[in-house]
Amino acid sequence: MSDKYIAKSSAIASRLLGGEMMIMSAVDSTFFTLNPVATVIWQAADGRTPLSEIVACQVCTEFEVDPETARRDVERFVEELSGHGILLVSEHSIPDSATSPSEAA
Repeated sequence: MSDKYIAKSSAIASRLLGGEMMIMSAVDSTFFTLNPVATVIWQAADGRTPLSEIVACQVCTEFEVDPETARRDVERFVEELSGHGILLVSEHSIPDSATSPSEAA
């Protein structure tokens, strides 16, 4: 996996409710409910941590999944959310100014 960096878009609203992350796009009102694995990825999307590190250190260890399956599933998830403008994806670290603190706990 080539290193990619992911960050939450500033055009979203999100909230953790009952262990599930709810996300809504302010652009097109698309609504997502994330499962536990996707929630871990979402919470780790700080723009500074390489996606490969998120997969290896969080997804594989917390959910006991093999690295190849985890990589494939995470890339699909990131592609879907970035297609809706909910996640920003870059080959380089993403500065904090590209995102805003729209997440509430």
